[in-house]
Amino acid sequence: MVERTRMQHISIGELPRDERPYEKFVKFGEGALTDTELVAILLQSGTQDLSSLELARNVLLIREDISVLALYEKSFSELTRIKGIGRVKAMRLKCIAELSKRIHVAKMPQRSVFTSPKDTASYFMESLRHLKREQLIVAYFDGSGSLLSDEVISVGSINHTLISTREVFVRALQAQAVYLMLIHNHPSGNARPSREDILMTEEIKKAGELIGIPLLDHLIIGDREYVSFKESGQL
Repeated sequence: MVERTRMQHISIGELPRDERPYEKFVKFGEGALTDTELVAILLQSGTQDLSSLELARNVLLIREDISVLALYEKSFSELTRIKGIGRVKAMRLKCIAELSKRIHVAKMPQRSVFTSPKDTASYFMESLRHLKREQLIVAYFDGSGSLLSDEVISVGSINHTLISTREVFVRALQAQAVYLMLIHNHPSGNARPSREDILMTEEIKKAGELIGIPLLDHLIIGDREYVSFKESGQL
């Protein structure tokens, strides 16, 4: 839900009762609340000069729009620089953002069998697409395509010379994996593979062929988009 930012200064007490966040929640339920109203309830209070609704708008302000994605995009330190947002409130907001990612993953089908790159991308999308640093995950599968485990093996700029191929396959052997898959994000939101992505994929692919644990795919996660090396014919 996108909300415009301009509003007349008004205290919560001056609003009609049915338009106050708490009363609106009680009468209509959480689904009737705007993003700003939900955040206002989380904040619990405003400041001497700002109502909780106005403070919530400042939290959710991204450029000229109000967007709930601000909870992902703004760091803890950026939130604390907003007048009226101290460390406790900033911590609460970042925890809510993290919980939303975990809830998304928890709601995914528990069968843990991915029949297509789209299934796999959907599973990892919410946990990766908002990150400000690249994160490389290796997922290990059994012969039926069931996910055995997944592990973060690199955080920061992905460089094939810094990735330990040996570590990837030691863990694969420990998990008794039959296949493995690489998944990583591009913080820019653009999922197009870089030269380093291609080199890393080739390196892991060749090692997998030698060891007998093939690389099934390499997924790059962008902002609501993904690229599959398998689908695009690069693997």
